[in-house]
Amino acid sequence: MFKRILQQDILDRCFRGKAIILLGARQVGKTTLLKTIINDDIERALYLNCDEPQTAAILTNRNLKDLQMVVGAQRLIVIDEAQKIDNIGLTLKLMVDNIPNIQVIATGSSAFELRNQLNEPLTGRKFEYQMFPISTAEIYQTEGFLEVRKRLESRLIYGSYPDILNHESDPKELLRMLTDSYLYKDILATDNLRKPDVLDKLLRALAFQVGSEVSYNELAQTIGTDSKTVERYIELLEKCFVIFRLNGLSRNLRNELKKSKKIYFYDNGVRNAVIQQFASSDMRNDMGALWENFFISERIKYNHYRHYFCNCYFWRTKSQQEIDYIEEADGVFDVFEMKWNPSKANTSIPKSFMESYSVSSATIVTPENYVEFLI
Repeated sequence: MFKRILQQDILDRCFRGKAIILLGARQVGKTTLLKTIINDDIERALYLNCDEPQTAAILTNRNLKDLQMVVGAQRLIVIDEAQKIDNIGLTLKLMVDNIPNIQVIATGSSAFELRNQLNEPLTGRKFEYQMFPISTAEIYQTEGFLEVRKRLESRLIYGSYPDILNHESDPKELLRMLTDSYLYKDILATDNLRKPDVLDKLLRALAFQVGSEVSYNELAQTIGTDSKTVERYIELLEKCFVIFRLNGLSRNLRNELKKSKKIYFYDNGVRNAVIQQFASSDMRNDMGALWENFFISERIKYNHYRHYFCNCYFWRTKSQQEIDYIEEADGVFDVFEMKWNPSKANTSIPKSFMESYSVSSATIVTPENYVEFLI
């Protein structure tokens, strides 16, 4: 089992008079992490599963006396899949404000459902974290540098979900189960989604366009719907932690593309499962896109877990100059260009960008040097 970076962060925030909210896609390990904390770190803990009707009824009714009876002498209260409880934010507020000396931790796999319920009731009363599939840093801390290197190609093809890394004998079947049964469950349950076949077509279109700019109008034409539906579904996929967007950076140069965007998957395995492409690296023509998706998603995990707050972009001009990935913090830019083939790593960063922006570092990222930027 991989030791998760968030475990110590969560422990450090416990018993400070605030709820802890742990968000993340289904099957990334939220429940496993919290059960580890229950077993190893905090005595007198209560685990509440919101799939159980009796538990759901008590948490929905928000009767303080009943909640106090449920809590009893427990110190840690874990509420799993909290988005299933209507107005869960009010329940959490009631517990945090009225039951002393406890720590409440709530998990959710659907940000669009849970955040809407939490923001107002828990203003100033919560710490919030996002959990991702296993990161490079977590593999390094658990297994060491050699295993990080050995696992690279497998992670590029099959991804980094805990089940995949812990059961490598049948990754295709595990990914099929993940994508068919779990990953889109929250999206399909929403009242606003009536066309699951459109969602499937959209995911396939996005999978084939990883690393390329996307147009909602072109996507709509490809899958047979309208651009507003595409935008809505992309928003839902983001809020269920399946994909994320990068916008194009445009501030100084006239020929910069101003409204462009790219869409990446949080996990390479999910991307490949959507299009059912699991061939090895020497048999693929999309390794450049896979490498780009992998490094950018890993970098997002790395920054999130070390509490480094930055804006993320890509950059492209009308004359086809481009940079794959840019991080900006306090007006200073770190730029990364991804190259799967190290023999092409002598590519330079465009001079026009270097002259127009305050650049702290510029790096060509290859399989030979990527680890140093992720641990």
